[in-house]
Amino acid sequence: MKTALIFAGLLLASATALQASELKLAAVFSDHMVLQRDKPVPVWGWAGPGEPVTVSFGGQEKKVAADAAGKWMVKLDPLPANAASSELQVSAASNRQSVTVKDVLVGEVWLGSGQSNMALNVGAARDFETERAAARLPLIRMFKEMSNAAQTPQADAKGQWLVCSPEAVGGFSATLFFFGRELYRALGVPVGLINSSVGGTPIEAWVAGEAQSRVPELRASLDALAQTEAVFDEVKAKANYEKALARWQAQASRAKAAGEPQPRKPRDPLAQRSRRGGAGGLFNGKIAPLIPYAIRGTVWYQGEANSHAGKGSLYQHQLPLLVSDWRSRWGEDLPFAWVQLPNYARASDDWMLVREAMLKTLRLPHTGMAITVDIGEPDNIHPKNKQEVGRRLSLWALGEVYGQKVVATSGPLPVGHEARGSDIVLSFSHAEGGLQAKGGELKGFVVAGEDRQWKPAVARIEGDKVVASSAEVKKPVAVRYAWAADPVCNLFNGAGIPASPFRTDDWALPNMEQAQK
Repeated sequence: MKTALIFAGLLLASATALQASELKLAAVFSDHMVLQRDKPVPVWGWAGPGEPVTVSFGGQEKKVAADAAGKWMVKLDPLPANAASSELQVSAASNRQSVTVKDVLVGEVWLGSGQSNMALNVGAARDFETERAAARLPLIRMFKEMSNAAQTPQADAKGQWLVCSPEAVGGFSATLFFFGRELYRALGVPVGLINSSVGGTPIEAWVAGEAQSRVPELRASLDALAQTEAVFDEVKAKANYEKALARWQAQASRAKAAGEPQPRKPRDPLAQRSRRGGAGGLFNGKIAPLIPYAIRGTVWYQGEANSHAGKGSLYQHQLPLLVSDWRSRWGEDLPFAWVQLPNYARASDDWMLVREAMLKTLRLPHTGMAITVDIGEPDNIHPKNKQEVGRRLSLWALGEVYGQKVVATSGPLPVGHEARGSDIVLSFSHAEGGLQAKGGELKGFVVAGEDRQWKPAVARIEGDKVVASSAEVKKPVAVRYAWAADPVCNLFNGAGIPASPFRTDDWALPNMEQAQK
């Protein structure tokens, strides 16, 4: 028996050693990939400890020895865009192993991340049949990161690159695809898109835990999350879910027989917990393995999961932290844009607080925002018009990142206000083509005096300014625009892009006051 155990142990050790010495590339370096042009390109993988490794691509040959853990990395010199299919070859000298990555292009690479509105695919977006028929675009490729959340940063990703075609496009992230398609049309170079997103996930899952712990404003929420995790009873949660599921099945059967709407299916708390992974869980599992793959920038579509009562006020700290932390880990000031939450009928001030946090985070350099307050769906948290979302993101990228002339890179943004007697005068940037009231008189403005009582305002456009007043407020001190989850508002610029919702005050909101009690 003892001999059998020893033999089994030797076999396991032998298999482990063989696996450790196997030449391997990180998963993101696989057939059909797109490499970033015009900047150094890290290429990495694993081999036996100390193993000499050679990487060849585009007339370059780079040599390196794997470290004691078997990890190796080289950096290719900046490459010009190349739409011709090429091969990347990696070889290990001592054991003559080699890996060949086929059909490699060089162009522009962007990372897209967030929750369900980034994850929502082209097949679920508007006009799918039309889009599918026009999707034979082999120079656009997408890598879908398939890893789960993790407790510690993971070394390697999971997924594969797919070439855009009518057969494949239905599974592409819609926001990311329509963004990338606009870049491809304007730049004329291959476009690689990396989709790392998970529906129903909060921003705290996407930021490294240690980075969050350094922000004083986030410590209380992190402590609360840790306490919740500590007392979570998996057995009890599973039993309660199974009971709820059985009740739902009975209710659903009765509803179907009566021709009535189906009740909402209960969510599996174990699956939700696993999907989110706690503070930093999705960063560990789905972002860390991609670093430092060379990318041009990042687009982010998330916030819905942080808009529940009492949570929205933290987003003003969380989004800037995500941007700065990801940038520090990539080692460069990557361009970073996000999609502001659209119009949606949610009874919570926190939806507006998340929007406001997105507006405030534009103070960071090289950032942008697609304003979508006009293209949401009040009764659908997953609006289908992702074509326009992608287009607005692309206007920012083309104008600000690539220096191209575009109609506008944003909708109007507030840059200042001044009280003049009974009027408040608001100034705006991004008023290309002039400020406009779409569909008639300006709507969506309210003003308040020192008593903090909000009254509907009459507003008019004067050049790049808006003048707002109310007969009920003799001396206004603050103004809000489109301050509702599903607002009635119509301020646009001449490029047809709406103004961002905003407020000039910093007064506590009811939900904020409740959260502080």
